[in-house]
Amino acid sequence: MSGRARIRRADARDVAVLAALGARTFRDTFAADNTPTDMEAYLADAFSMERIASELAEPGNTFLLALSPATGEVAGYAKLRAGSSEPSVSGPAPVELQRLYVDRSAIGGGLGAALMEACLSRAQADGYQTLWLGVWEHNARALAFYRRWGFQAVGAHAFRLGEDVQTDLIMQRPVAGAR
Repeated sequence: MSGRARIRRADARDVAVLAALGARTFRDTFAADNTPTDMEAYLADAFSMERIASELAEPGNTFLLALSPATGEVAGYAKLRAGSSEPSVSGPAPVELQRLYVDRSAIGGGLGAALMEACLSRAQADGYQTLWLGVWEHNARALAFYRRWGFQAVGAHAFRLGEDVQTDLIMQRPVAGAR
């Protein structure tokens, strides 16, 4: 991938691409470790057009799209969610990075880094001081990415995928500061 990813804020016209990309990247990442029944139940709920449209319309949510420099197509997205809380998050003025998804074909091409930079910039511009997230304890690639960005584990919580209750690590980092 040559060039730099372009990041733009999603709007109502992006519901279909957000739903499709979210479901595809989630399936690509987690299908091998979960039953088909649990996966399909989760995907049908979390990435339905209605659910994504509702999330996009919520004032506390910000969706950022990463466009591939090679194709100009949406190849990743991030979702910041204001107003959510987690007891183990100790930093001041927190905002949640609820999703950071990159299409399998674009992993390693800088889209994840571009999205993270955009999330940190957006969070800082909106007055937040702490960025936090939940990540599956067995998602080694994501854990390594977040650690490179200065996130530290501060707790854990249960995450339900269909009928399966899994453990997400809660990680946080200051919004300001170097990677």
